[in-house]
Formats: sequence, C-alpha cells, structure tokens
Amino acid sequence: MTMALVLDNITKSFHQNRVVDNLDLTVHQGQAIALIGPNGAGKTTVFNLISGIYPLDQGRIYIDGTDVTNISSGRRIRAGVARSFQNVRLMPYLSVMDNLLLGQHLQASGVGTLLAPFRLMPHNRWREAAREALETYDLTGMENKPVGALPYGIRKRVDLVRATLTGARLLLLDEPAAGLNPSETNALRQHLDRMRIDGMTLVVIEHDMGFIERACDHVVVLNFGAKIAEGTLAQVQRNPLVQQAYIGTTAQQEVMA
Repeated sequence: MTMALVLDNITKSFHQNRVVDNLDLTVHQGQAIALIGPNGAGKTTVFNLISGIYPLDQGRIYIDGTDVTNISSGRRIRAGVARSFQNVRLMPYLSVMDNLLLGQHLQASGVGTLLAPFRLMPHNRWREAAREALETYDLTGMENKPVGALPYGIRKRVDLVRATLTGARLLLLDEPAAGLNPSETNALRQHLDRMRIDGMTLVVIEHDMGFIERACDHVVVLNFGAKIAEGTLAQVQRNPLVQQAYIGTTAQQEVMA
C-alpha cells in the first residue's frame, strides 16, 4: 500500500519547551486518521510542521515517498498538501466560483499566497473543473453565490472543494465538524467519504468522537507532543495512558463518549 505521509522521528521545541517529541507516523493513501489529545498536546504544531509553516528541529517528513523536510510551504502545496482550517479561510465577498478559481491560481503559482503572478490568471479549464467539482459534491447552483451569504456548513464544504481543485492528495483538516449541526456534520462526513473514494488521504484534528468514529479508520493520541496510543477509536479509549492523559481535563468526557 502506498504511503501518502511519513513522519520520521520529528521533533519541535519552542523556547526549550518540546511540543512535538520524536513523533513517528505513517498514513497510507486513501486512509483517514485522526489526531486527538488534550489541549496543548501538539496536534496543531504537527499540522504546521507537515505543511511547512515551521521547520523541524530533527527528523524527516515524506509525502508520497518524497522527502519534503527542507522545502517551502508553497512547494509542499505543489507536492499535493492542502489544509482546511477550523475557521473557513475563503473570501466571503467573492462568489463560490471566484474562490475556487483563486485556489487553482495559487496552486498553479506554487507560492500559496495572493502575491502569485498575474500571468497565471484563471483558464477556462479551471472554471470547467470547478463546475464539475461542485456537481460531484452536490453543490450545483452555488457557483455565483457570495460565500459570505452561505450557511456555515456549506462554506466548509466549498472549502473542501477548493482543496480538491488544488490537486491535493493529502488534506489536513483542523476540526472540520466544529460549529456544524448534526445534518451538516453528516453531509460533511459523506463529502469526505467521497473524497477518499477519489483517492484523497485525510489527517483530521477533531474533538467530536462520534464524527471520528464514522469518518476515520485510525486514531493517534498525542500527549505533551508524544504519541501515547494508536488504533481504532474503541481501542484507544480503553488505553490506560489515554484515560490518564484526559483525567481532570474538560476533554475527558469527549474522548470517552
């Protein structure tokens, strides 16, 4: 099975405080794994290391077998990494179509910022690809609507479509179910299932254990930056180290739910 992501003994410290501690992780193509742990466990820092926002102190990162440890965040976008944040980072005053075209523009530029060269403005094929993606993910008829006028759940799904149009093969999802009602959460899960069928690999930070149980097939638990358990959700919930890590925290009821 193809390895979409490998973290090989990665470590990161800030001001002598080790926030990621010798972490090893392998994610296979088409897999959906969840990173869970108490607040301050290092989950978001792991995402920042994978996406190239922070440099490693030690270790290596491989995407589709290629060592990306020393390449920029922009080049990692070109390598197939996309990230969806808890707070949707679309342009609310632009239409859905314009947001999707912008995402393709940034991917084509390889720099991942709005400073991308104007010579790489949208082509007709980008517009057609955006229409096809909206149809695939049951968002037909949304293309001309301002993103800011859409329900929050729809905005999150548009953000996922944007990620697919960058050519991403590895998607980092930061609390995708946050702020969604049960109907929106179910629609999002079905959207992610379809993305996996199409070959996308997912790494998810999430506190909703019901969502993780239905959307992810593997769970990795972090505490103080170190991996303390992995397996199915049921397996890690029974792990004494996991139970101890959550004792006395507001997340204790979440992980055992």
